[in-house]
Amino acid sequence: MTAEEIRKKYLEFFEKKGHKAIPRALLVPQDDPTTLFTGSGMQPLIPYLLGQAHPEGARLVDSQTCFRAEDMDEVGDNRHTTFFEMLGNWSLGDYFKQDQLTWFWQFLAEELKLPKDKLWVSCFEGDEKAGVPKDIESADIWKSLGVPEERIVFYGAEHNWWSREGLPEHMRDGEPGGPDSEVYYEFTQVEHDKKYGEKCHPACECGRFLEIGNSVFMTYRKIGGKFEDLPKPNVDFGGGLERIAAAVNNDPDIFKISLIKPMVDELEKLSGKGYSQHQTSMRVIADHLRAATWLAVDGVAPSNKQQGYVMRRLLRRAIRYAFDLGIEQDLCDKIAPTVINLYKNDFPEIAEREKEVLEIFGREERIFRQTLRRGLQEFDKILGVKSTGLFDTGTTPPPMRSIMYGPDIFKLYDTYGFPVELTVEEAHRRGIELAGGWRSEFDHLMFEQRQRSQTASAGMFKGGLADHSPEVVKLHTTTHLMYQALKNVLGDHAVQRGSNITAERTRFDFSHPEKVTREQLDEVEKIVNQKIDEDLPVTWKEEKTDEAFKKGASGAFGDKYGATVKVYTIGEPGHPFSREICGGPHVENTGAIGEGGKKFKITKEEASSAGVRRIKAVLE
Repeated sequence: MTAEEIRKKYLEFFEKKGHKAIPRALLVPQDDPTTLFTGSGMQPLIPYLLGQAHPEGARLVDSQTCFRAEDMDEVGDNRHTTFFEMLGNWSLGDYFKQDQLTWFWQFLAEELKLPKDKLWVSCFEGDEKAGVPKDIESADIWKSLGVPEERIVFYGAEHNWWSREGLPEHMRDGEPGGPDSEVYYEFTQVEHDKKYGEKCHPACECGRFLEIGNSVFMTYRKIGGKFEDLPKPNVDFGGGLERIAAAVNNDPDIFKISLIKPMVDELEKLSGKGYSQHQTSMRVIADHLRAATWLAVDGVAPSNKQQGYVMRRLLRRAIRYAFDLGIEQDLCDKIAPTVINLYKNDFPEIAEREKEVLEIFGREERIFRQTLRRGLQEFDKILGVKSTGLFDTGTTPPPMRSIMYGPDIFKLYDTYGFPVELTVEEAHRRGIELAGGWRSEFDHLMFEQRQRSQTASAGMFKGGLADHSPEVVKLHTTTHLMYQALKNVLGDHAVQRGSNITAERTRFDFSHPEKVTREQLDEVEKIVNQKIDEDLPVTWKEEKTDEAFKKGASGAFGDKYGATVKVYTIGEPGHPFSREICGGPHVENTGAIGEGGKKFKITKEEASSAGVRRIKAVLE
């Protein structure tokens, strides 16, 4: 049974149970600036799981394309991928545990004909500290369905609990959460690797077990530090299509399923090499080009910021691994059409964008191949290697040096344009050690270079500000007010894309799909001037970055943040009007902006680029 057939069976199965099939969301979230990508099936449905009514009703089903950049470095084994499809069904205050577990078991055992003796399940063991009981109900349902007691295991919150904040003790007041019950497939042909523990169990990482479905029962809301039952509990199910297909194949290698193997077959044909001898390279290429193709379909283009940077890294890693196979040109032109052909019957949008995707990939590949060739040649020179064949690493003699230093990495980056992360990966691949402190040494050399180029960049704005004069500081704080006012009027999708502030005016770019009406601009002006008149305090403090975003702090699209950030709050901390990540400077109170009777006024609104609008405003 192919993965395509499994997807179709799943959607039809739950449609027969009264579910409405909904379209997938884009891989780039349209209204969530806190995350770069759609990384789970439930992510686009969070508002509805939290109580908002869904226009299609209380029973939903879909297959959601997902991307997790954090898994990029894990790709190469037989089960990790960055891109995947998540089969999902939801009950928004309708059915609960009995129906959900029964239906999923029926789907696995009757529709997919998976052998029952290879299926294990896990349930929540309870959390005494949080006052949440053991999920005996789910276990009893599994038993009634024929799952033997010895194949039902209980785990704590680290495995079998869901909330947006993770563990129960990390949840804020008002947040929902609940236990989940997972189903695992056992590949009995895989021997347990004891480096993962003396005994194997379903959540073991040795590869013998593969999780193929997770039913989250959103049961509770945290109130006053305690957990109370939700009036209408929800069901959120997610099952990885690729993993389920591997289980149906009874083969733990996900790269042999019908949605990936044709790419591997094409790589074997292009390279003249076999998959069994070159698994890592072929797996990385197949995964990365599949993911990059879908990102391109959803509007991402290679760049040095945010989603575009991730896409560029995917393409570059794929191209680098292709060199190991002897594929030194036209990789994307040969493989991307295979990806498109695999999905075009079920997702028409991928065929519609084929020409554009291939043009983007071809351009990026042509540019990077030159960088890669020069960079790898210099890499060998630095290590004192005289290659018998530039990319024939199997016949390259051992290096005279076995360690790289910050200046080496800086030279590769500065002179040859060789990406730092690729240098790190290449060193790891060759068993070359990176000197302790190389990162700080590299950063110092970068700083010195910027200092040398200050004359050339004289007059360029730093952090969007022309200077730190009183006029600029006032307009900078005003821009914070305007940013929040735009969100209030247009919606949270209005995310900062850039700013440029002088003593005379502020210029602000933000994401918005259409022209802002004069009525909307008037409302923004009204809100900003009202907040100026209220003379609100402006304060700041350092916060952990993830906590800052969870508490609603706004940021700028494309900015990269460290572990902690400075967050400026306008208004009383308990009831702020605006919270924004920023380096400053700002006025101490908004009343200072209006000194001399000045009012905020928007003088121009126009398009900046596709999907991005630009506002110019003054204080007069």
